[in-house]
Amino acid sequence: MKIHPHLWFQSQAEEAMAFYTSIFKDSKILGRVDLPDPELSLVRFELGGLPIVALNARSHTPYNEAFSFQVETDDQAETDYYWNALTADGGKEQPCGWLTDKFGIYWQVTPTRLLDMVADRDRKKAGRAMQAMYKMKKIIIADLERAHQG
Repeated sequence: MKIHPHLWFQSQAEEAMAFYTSIFKDSKILGRVDLPDPELSLVRFELGGLPIVALNARSHTPYNEAFSFQVETDDQAETDYYWNALTADGGKEQPCGWLTDKFGIYWQVTPTRLLDMVADRDRKKAGRAMQAMYKMKKIIIADLERAHQG
């Protein structure tokens, strides 16, 4: 058995696949399948080893926050890189490290350090970090660190 995230596009599956594989290291295009209906096609690719399927089908079903991709980053430079790349060309910043890319797909760009701070056993420190995050769009690790320390 295999499980793959499946994304549905009106007609931009190949464009999205090229965009995502240009951003993420260890990504690759696996192929395209033309289906019997000329308005349908399927592409397969991997992002950082995660296999993804994307369908071109002329029906529009909007994406929402109920499904997103989380990109866990090691430092501010990596956070900035993914944030800027995914919001490029029409993406939109959302609160708390969330964004939508130019295709409307939801992403969370989340520094590992944020996850560590909000899981701190000292719940006051964790709470201060969480409150600081609530005021951010792109996560700024140094600001979280200051809030965490009090």
